[in-house]
Amino acid sequence: MTTLAELLDSMTVEGELYERLPDGAVRCHACGHRCLIRPSRRGICKVRFNQEGILHVPWGYVSALQCDPTEKKPFYHLLPGSDTLTFGMLGCDFHCSYCQNWVSSQALRDSASDVAGTYIRQVTPEEMIQHGLQMGARVVGSSYNEPLITSEWAAAVFEKAVVAGLKCVYISNGNATPQVLDYLGPYLVGFKIDLKTMQDKQYRYLGGVLQNVLDTIRFAHERGLWVEVVTLVVPGFNDSTEELMEAARFIASVSPDIPWHVSAFHKDYRMTDPDNTTAETLIRAAEIGQEAGLNFVYAGNLPGRVGEYEHTFCPACGERLIERLGYVILGYRLTDDGACPQCGTIIAGIWPQSASEVRLGALGDLFSRRPRVV
Repeated sequence: MTTLAELLDSMTVEGELYERLPDGAVRCHACGHRCLIRPSRRGICKVRFNQEGILHVPWGYVSALQCDPTEKKPFYHLLPGSDTLTFGMLGCDFHCSYCQNWVSSQALRDSASDVAGTYIRQVTPEEMIQHGLQMGARVVGSSYNEPLITSEWAAAVFEKAVVAGLKCVYISNGNATPQVLDYLGPYLVGFKIDLKTMQDKQYRYLGGVLQNVLDTIRFAHERGLWVEVVTLVVPGFNDSTEELMEAARFIASVSPDIPWHVSAFHKDYRMTDPDNTTAETLIRAAEIGQEAGLNFVYAGNLPGRVGEYEHTFCPACGERLIERLGYVILGYRLTDDGACPQCGTIIAGIWPQSASEVRLGALGDLFSRRPRVV
């Protein structure tokens, strides 16, 4: 029986984000690990491997493909009310014990050799974009697993997306390199980055390095990408007032206009000891973000339970500009040039050309706006 690893190895091409070294070794630049991969060896992600001095990388398949609300990514300041054609492959360069996409991201670490339970669909970039257009998507995003480690495939998809007039985004753990950011530069407009903790020891427990993520937030913003940052607030792991304040202050030091989403942890995968995050904890985290000087702080994953922290307000006059319930846009008041109608302050983000393009919902749509499988 074909193993999962063997199947994936058959769907690869030569990568572009690497350099050849003496003795047949290669140095990968797709993520912050910058793996030195010797012949017949794999990188930390398990899906990029060295075969006779050539780095092979994933190509030509998806493990998930569906249209999601763009707010689910979450992007709150990027075409509100739109849908994002979201695709993912398999593998990750982290091993978070609370991973909420572990089926796709940790498949090569946790699954048996039998591939029967793993969804894999071969597809071309052209087919994917055609599906997205038929579904009415306005954005294309790489997510579900860690997109950085499959950037060559993402770039091939994004190239077709840009031609079709769609905007492209990454939903990432932020363990990037300058090389991969430059490589994706011609296509990306948005970059969602997880800031999981401000403790380097805790990051290393998850398989990463704190400084790499902090650098990615800064580098992505400096390159003109629209950045939104997410912190999954895990009780006992990263929910102290001091740590949340440190995270918020760092984001504000890059730009006070970067939206910070503090999201609720729920028991999953291998982390089942902490209690689920309460609405009160999220509200406290959001208040900390405001105190640190951030203009846009959102509390996610608990629709209707976090008060004003689902909505967008003008940082100058306090006018409510976008009203939300979960992924549903209930009200939209920005002008066509992305300004507050009350005081004229320009609100940072990527907005539709006209308010008429924004799809407004009703309270009942909270349960009807489900992902649409392609």
